[in-house]
Amino acid sequence: MHYGRFLIDRMEYVFTGEEKKVFSYEATGWYGGDYQRVWLEAEGEHDSGSSKGGETERLDVMYGRLISPFWNLRAGAGYKGTYGPDSDERFFGVIGIKGLAPFVFEVDTNLRVSNRGEVLIDLEAEYDIWITQKIALQPRLDASISFNRIQSMAIGPGFDNLGLSARLRYEINRKFAPYLGISWQTLTGGSRDLARKNGEPRDVTRFFAGIRLWF
Repeated sequence: MHYGRFLIDRMEYVFTGEEKKVFSYEATGWYGGDYQRVWLEAEGEHDSGSSKGGETERLDVMYGRLISPFWNLRAGAGYKGTYGPDSDERFFGVIGIKGLAPFVFEVDTNLRVSNRGEVLIDLEAEYDIWITQKIALQPRLDASISFNRIQSMAIGPGFDNLGLSARLRYEINRKFAPYLGISWQTLTGGSRDLARKNGEPRDVTRFFAGIRLWF
């Protein structure tokens, strides 16, 4: 038996405190059975308040196979790029695991090798804390490591960045939930040095409002 789901985990308007209008998104879709699935994942943001354009943080198409009751091993192809005046892009081979760690932490981590030989690792981990049957607080960790300097994307070698965020959502029903949230992101290693040279902020706090829905 085959079935599928498409989840828009984040679709949010970000309040930056600057003259920016930032729209951020993250979506995951899959189709298949209990043991084998095809995955489509997308994440990025767009700044409609300036001419800088935006970034596709990742666009992945992967084949996944269940290797234990709570873990999928996945492999496929990915894309990462910026668009606007200083656009650049990379295509990747991707391999990673996705599943539930102990204490029901949802984890998604991937190793990426680009068409130019660059190697990156990304990690996402999140957890739902149910306050009531309809209200949930979701803390989240994002981190990435680069083994190369990618000057055009302002990515330096080493531990690239660390992001912490929390979203408080109200589930009108399981398929539709508005939320409010706050995030803090810091650049580290070579990426922090590049941001300093370019006059860009190294530590950013954001507030946002959005919706979560699935089909």
